[in-house]
Amino acid sequence: MIYPIVAYGDPVLKKRAVDFEKGTDLKQLVADMFETMYNANGVGLAGPQIGLNQRIFVVDGSPMEEGLDDFKKAFINPEIIEETGEDWPYDEGCLSIPGVRSEVFRPFQLTIRYFDENWVEREETYEGIRARIIQHEYDHIEGVLFVDHLSSIKKRLMKNKLTNISKGIVDVSYKMKFPVKK
Repeated sequence: MIYPIVAYGDPVLKKRAVDFEKGTDLKQLVADMFETMYNANGVGLAGPQIGLNQRIFVVDGSPMEEGLDDFKKAFINPEIIEETGEDWPYDEGCLSIPGVRSEVFRPFQLTIRYFDENWVEREETYEGIRARIIQHEYDHIEGVLFVDHLSSIKKRLMKNKLTNISKGIVDVSYKMKFPVKK
């Protein structure tokens, strides 16, 4: 099932998501989230982006670059334990904020503890673009958007674009849910 992507301005995107009860069957939700993400040509999708205020996100870095074809995972009730390394810039975008991109600085490496879709607990360390994708999606379940990392000047410059997105005045190839009526 393909869910509509929740657009910028929806309150669910600004809330800290809550944990799932351990053992909840999430296999269908994970499959649906991957299908939704692929339909929108994304590399990550978090629960709040489909209107679900729960701590889950899926990632698949294979569309980004070679060498990431082994990076397809679901993260349930994740917790970033540590972020290390020098902050480095990357031009980020977001399915909930289509047509807007900006350079965001994030630490190079992270260690994360999470459950996979079979409720197997894992603790792994990622760096570079893998860490970046996880950090972006993790921010979603913390109620943070990539634009929240930008300077007030950059945010002011994109204010009209963001307002238009929340009103549905945006051209996208995937179904979206907008918080403000046109």
